[in-house]
Amino acid sequence: MNLQFTAVFEEVPEGFIGYVEELPGANTQAPTLEEARAGLAEAVELVFEANRLLAEERLGDRVIREPLSLRGSKGPPPTPAEHSTQPSPIPPTP
Repeated sequence: MNLQFTAVFEEVPEGFIGYVEELPGANTQAPTLEEARAGLAEAVELVFEANRLLAEERLGDRVIREPLSLRGSKGPPPTPAEHSTQPSPIPPTP
């Protein structure tokens, strides 16, 4: 299964910070954008692993675990330019 998330990177005086919009706790800081991208991918893997281990320790065999498949992604949110050119689904109130 291939999941896709939205990575957000911000340039700061120390380099770059990055986080994943859809996954709280997955963040990174690095001197270059390339290192921030690699660090963020590792952070996502660590969050998933840590959550799995915590659930196993806390709940043990008292739960049902099963795979969860997600349908296709909606894609990234529109850019401000794309967003502003799309018609509003709700007509203005007279």
